Amino acid sequence: MLYVLSIALVAMGLIVLGALAFQVAKALRRFNHAVSMVSTNTQDGVGLLRARSAGVRVAIARRVHRNNSDEQDSKIGLNELGGHR
Repeated sequence: MLYVLSIALVAMGLIVLGALAFQVAKALRRFNHAVSMVSTNTQDGVGLLRARSAGVRVAIARRVHRNNSDEQDSKIGLNELGGHR
């Protein structure tokens, strides 16, 4: 009769272990989903930051190019008129 009690306790332990394993698996799925969302959000932010920095670089390059061409135009204009700079 003692073996029936032992089998019942083992069965109950397996049921509790299964329930705990199910809860842990559910929590891990939620955690994985949250990590995925944070990763996606971070990558989006990094992409926007890269695009903004590229835009700033282009704007600076255009401004430098425009300033250099203005200086060259003014030098050419003075030299053609016989002026000195």
